[in-house]
Amino acid sequence: MIDFYLDGRSGVSPYLQLVQQVRHALRLGLLREGDQLPTVKDVVARLAINPNTVLKAYRELEHEGLVAARPGVGTFVTRTLTDASLAAHGGLRRDLRRWLAKARLAGLDDESIEALFMTTFRTASQEDIA
Repeated sequence: MIDFYLDGRSGVSPYLQLVQQVRHALRLGLLREGDQLPTVKDVVARLAINPNTVLKAYRELEHEGLVAARPGVGTFVTRTLTDASLAAHGGLRRDLRRWLAKARLAGLDDESIEALFMTTFRTASQEDIA
């Protein structure tokens, strides 16, 4: 089961953070078809957010065809977003962890690491398009 968290500094609305976390878990194979999402009540209790926020996130995921609500039972994953690249994730994750350790040794804090990564990611993506 997924364990939701909220980042109040991200600038991303809470409902969208929940949607993104489910999408990421589906893409990484952490959630599979048939898995149940936490109940709205459980998410509200854990994160101290409005139930409508969780419902909005679950409705969006349902609209995208990723989950289905079963009244009185819960919300379940109906499809995943994994692909053939999933096999490469282990090695890439190890490489990324080594890079993160180097960044921390260089004195970068979390915000600086994120800024460096995202800037490099966007630049590389733009170069791939050109």
